[in-house]
Amino acid sequence: MADADTPYTPPMVLPDAIHSAVRPGTALLRLETTGSREGVLDGAWWPRSRDVAGELPALVSVLTEHLGPITRVALDASAWNGLPTRLVIDDRIVHLVSDPVGDDTVLITRGDKDHFALLVVPPGTAPDAARTAMARAVRADNVTSAAEILVAPLPAAEPGRGEPT
Repeated sequence: MADADTPYTPPMVLPDAIHSAVRPGTALLRLETTGSREGVLDGAWWPRSRDVAGELPALVSVLTEHLGPITRVALDASAWNGLPTRLVIDDRIVHLVSDPVGDDTVLITRGDKDHFALLVVPPGTAPDAARTAMARAVRADNVTSAAEILVAPLPAAEPGRGEPT
């Protein structure tokens, strides 16, 4: 079988280099362009603070590059310091909706009906725990809720590796 005929199998863990790159303010995305998105979450976001006006513009800008214009973001108002009804981001109005989705999830809407769910790693989370939660959230076969991912224990480090994956 030629290399072009070999189906691509994505890795089940994030590459080692990602562990040094993932810091507060990072968004990890797993975007599928097929009609069936079977995982519970489409990505993860680790904001630096609970200031939605300070944190959300960078996330929306990055998502717009990959998904196209973002029209709406649903967040749990109780988890953020003030939730305006809209923000102007990159000269576009993005509507913010208070939704009891839980402080561990943000729902992103592209267009009228296309939704993406991201795990929100709480600011101040220990780096190892944040990286592990984000790696779990972006797995295509993930069927674990955001809340369960955030409270799951860290895996034991493998011999010869400095951090869990």
